[in-house]
Amino acid sequence: MKRAVKLSASILVTLLFLWWAFRDTDWGTQLASMKSANYLWLLPYFLCLVAIHVFRTLRWGSLLSGLEKIPFRKLNEASAIGFMMLLVLPFRLGEFARPFLIAQRSSIRRSAAMTSVVLERIVDGLFVAASMRVLLFFVPNETPEVRYVKLGSWLMFAVFGGGLLFLLFGLWQQERTVRLVRSTVGRFAPGLADKVADVVDTFVGAMRQLPDARQVALFFLFTVLYWGVNGLGMMLLAQAFDCTGAAAGSTCQPMELTLFQAYVVLCVLVVGVMIPAAPGMVGTFQAACKVGLSLFLPATVVNAGGLAYANVLWLAQTAQTVGFGLIMMSLGHMSFKDIAGKLEKEGEAPAPTA
Repeated sequence: MKRAVKLSASILVTLLFLWWAFRDTDWGTQLASMKSANYLWLLPYFLCLVAIHVFRTLRWGSLLSGLEKIPFRKLNEASAIGFMMLLVLPFRLGEFARPFLIAQRSSIRRSAAMTSVVLERIVDGLFVAASMRVLLFFVPNETPEVRYVKLGSWLMFAVFGGGLLFLLFGLWQQERTVRLVRSTVGRFAPGLADKVADVVDTFVGAMRQLPDARQVALFFLFTVLYWGVNGLGMMLLAQAFDCTGAAAGSTCQPMELTLFQAYVVLCVLVVGVMIPAAPGMVGTFQAACKVGLSLFLPATVVNAGGLAYANVLWLAQTAQTVGFGLIMMSLGHMSFKDIAGKLEKEGEAPAPTA
């Protein structure tokens, strides 16, 4: 029953964001933009997506190296399948995929691997929030969307910065942190308190096994490369919608992004897809792209070529993520149903007491 309510709520969120994103759409102009787009730009964009996947995988390997140095083949297999599961499974069950898969391919415990994923998320959140704050200094304040974007950046700082401070406090005062969790969260959600307490314990254990300085430096280098190529790819794909291939008399609205604008849109997109929605990020993805593009482009362009761009961007990212996952799953002779079933049990299992 609880899962049905969650699924219904996530679908409702998706529908609301889809309605908001497309409520002012000029469907004729958007269709003209889709028809006239130069899809050859998908080739360099897919190369960027491959590079992004490699950088994410190597980054995770650097973080795990303090526990065990894992061969790239095993690391890549767990990453590709894990990212696919994160995208397509409901209830955030995919969060458990990478730790579950890497534990099968190494001696690393799932709890320690899960802590590495939490650290990745915190670093990414703080990196994007800081980047957004810097970039917004150079964005004109005339557009009404700016204040919402600034609010989103502060919320990211609060969520990820607060999470980092909480875990660092747990590293300093482990027992006191666990008692605090049980006396507060445990009063109304004992199961959640057990899970939070377990996260604190595993975080402390993992922090005591951090990789050496070289691997930590590589982790941050791969983080910069990962986000840098992300923005570059978004700028390249936008070139496909400049209407150079439009027929005479077409209503196509040309759209292009500078590298700076692409990074701003990327930051807004990251904030948007944090909103819980149905699997695949449909709705929140398009709505966040629309908000980001609205900071630089007129509404007539955003509601036509801009949303066409958002749809192609979403489709390309989804195809790459699912495609890589299915390829790795096929090569490893694994079953999607089997992995999803085990992840569901993982998500339902009570956390061990701290």
